Amino acid sequence: MLKLLSTKLLIAILAVLATLASAALYQRHEAEVRKQQDEALRKHVEQLKKLHNSAAGNESKTWTTYLP
Repeated sequence: MLKLLSTKLLIAILAVLATLASAALYQRHEAEVRKQQDEALRKHVEQLKKLHNSAAGNESKTWTTYLP
């Protein structure tokens, strides 16, 4: 009887440990995916900044020839 109870307790502890391990692995996987998405978004934003700021380099030339 005591051995059966001990075995059931051991199985329950192992099940809890397996659940915790799988949760930790899933969380790590999610963090890696989020890191890749953040990197892709950062690159995209940098490309958009370069695209939209291309005319800003010529602004000083237009204001030097401005006559009110």
